[in-house]
Amino acid sequence: MLFNRLLKNTFFILALGLISCEAQTKKQNTAAAKASTENSIVMGANLTQQYLPLLKGKKIGIVGNQTSVIFKEDGTYVHLVDSLLSSNIQIEKVFSPEHGFRGKADAGEKVKDGMDTKTGLPLVSLYGSNKKPTDEQLKGVEMMIFDIQDVGVRFYTYISTLHYVMEACAENNIPLLVLDRPNPNGHYIDGPILEESQQSFVGMHPVPIVHGMTIGEYAQMINGENWLKNEVKCELMVIKMKNYTHQKAYSLPIKPSPNLPNDQAINLYPSLCFFEGTKVNAGRGTNYQFQVFGSPELDSKTFNYSYTPESNEGAKYPKNEGKLCYGMNLTSEEKLAEINLEWLIKAYRNTKNKNEFFNNFFPKLAGTEKLQQQIESGMSESAIKTTWKKGLEDYQTTRKKYLLYK
Repeated sequence: MLFNRLLKNTFFILALGLISCEAQTKKQNTAAAKASTENSIVMGANLTQQYLPLLKGKKIGIVGNQTSVIFKEDGTYVHLVDSLLSSNIQIEKVFSPEHGFRGKADAGEKVKDGMDTKTGLPLVSLYGSNKKPTDEQLKGVEMMIFDIQDVGVRFYTYISTLHYVMEACAENNIPLLVLDRPNPNGHYIDGPILEESQQSFVGMHPVPIVHGMTIGEYAQMINGENWLKNEVKCELMVIKMKNYTHQKAYSLPIKPSPNLPNDQAINLYPSLCFFEGTKVNAGRGTNYQFQVFGSPELDSKTFNYSYTPESNEGAKYPKNEGKLCYGMNLTSEEKLAEINLEWLIKAYRNTKNKNEFFNNFFPKLAGTEKLQQQIESGMSESAIKTTWKKGLEDYQTTRKKYLLYK
């Protein structure tokens, strides 16, 4: 009897301990989840209480694409356009950048005007012959919203679209509201500064290839540095994110364009996009866009990875289509915190016909003719990067004036 009573008491004490441990674990998990939520990045678009009052009673234009969404707590999301319509905001028209409003068009493919089949709203393309909203297209618009996920690279054309939208808004006295989003390459700054002679839609401003700014910060710099035509000023307001820093890692839940399918491609993009100005394929026409590179003219003994580019979504006519390419697979490469020139230099040195390796597009991507000349002369990566140092130091000083996230 005594033994049974002791056994029962022991089980009772153990049960209490287990309940206490379970309660403590639950409490810790709840606290951890709360801390995680409190520290997670909140997009500018999600802070509706800050900007909806500004939109009430106004006719709104939106510059957006498939990344212009408001995230919900369960991980799902609603498009900004649909959210604003449900809040009885009057949207006049939608302006779409390269790759279109739904993000399906090829790089460089002309995007046509049309109508959004879901909402019936008129769509105005800002890629092709019409890169800047015209006075006629802006007629009736009383406020513009810019909400696009950028990747922090000079030749990614969304910041060029931002420039032209700001310029058009300034000329038509239309306020612009930028809903800020993270820069997935915001943890570093690198590359040669764009020279004025190389200005184009893939590089409009004297900034390095990797500029280290969010889209909202970049908009402030465009205004502050008087880069708009005739030095006009755009009436600009940025809805800042919460809990963001430039060193905070951010994984994009929606690919920003057809050929940047994942975090690895986005991180490698500043280094591998140089190949767009050469005869080397940078993964277009494969499932590893901007994660592999190759060419039929590269030495198969030096480059033992091979693949054949084929037409696919986002690359209807990829470079070296149908040809066996030799190169490198970088899908397992560690995260970069600087531009890698070694891959470009190695490809040049091992190509069969060096005189035809670069094309006329390369200086536009690099922002200077010097990089091609340096590679052709046999300079090493470290020697080339030494020539970038002064420009990067000056840029850092300019950049500091416009940072929203200290």
